[in-house]
Amino acid sequence: MRIRSARPDELEALRAVEVAAGAPFRDVGMDPIADDTPPSTVVLAGALERGGLWVAASSTDDRPVAYLMDDVVDGEAHLDQVSVHPSHARRGIGARLVEHLVERARAAGRTAVTLTTFVDVPWNGPYYARLGFRPLAEDELGPGLRAIRRTEAARGLDRWPRTAMRRDLASG
Repeated sequence: MRIRSARPDELEALRAVEVAAGAPFRDVGMDPIADDTPPSTVVLAGALERGGLWVAASSTDDRPVAYLMDDVVDGEAHLDQVSVHPSHARRGIGARLVEHLVERARAAGRTAVTLTTFVDVPWNGPYYARLGFRPLAEDELGPGLRAIRRTEAARGLDRWPRTAMRRDLASG
C-alpha cells in the first residue's frame, strides 16, 4: 500500500470508495448517512487542484482503496473526509492517511489538524481519539469550524451527536 496524490482519472473510483465505505452506517442504524451522496467529481477535482486529495493505492495494481480529502480551516489543516473501502478496512490504512496529513500539516507549519465527526460511531469519534484527537468545546471553535458545524446541522447530521475535534501538532 502506498500513499500518493490522487489523479484526475480516479475521481469516480473515489466516489465508489465513498459509497462502499458508507454502507457500515446501516449496521448502526444510520441509513441516511449510508445513503448520502458522495462528494461530486467537481468537489473532488477542487480538492485535487489545491493539493488536498490523497489516496492509499494497492501495491499490486495502484488502484485506490481509500482516500483522504483535506483543506485549511481557521488557519489549520482540516480533515474533510477519510474513507476506506470495507474490503481493506481494519488494516491501518485510514490511520496511515491521517498520519500523512499530520506530517504534511507539520511541514506546512500548521499547529493542528481539525475535523468534525460523529461522537458515538466506533470508527468516528472513538477512532479519532485513539489517533490523538480531542473533542473541542463550543468556545474553542473558530469561525470556520463553526460554519462547518452549522452546515452539518442544516443537513440534518446533528440527528446523531457530532463534535469537532483537534489534534495539536506542536508536541510532536
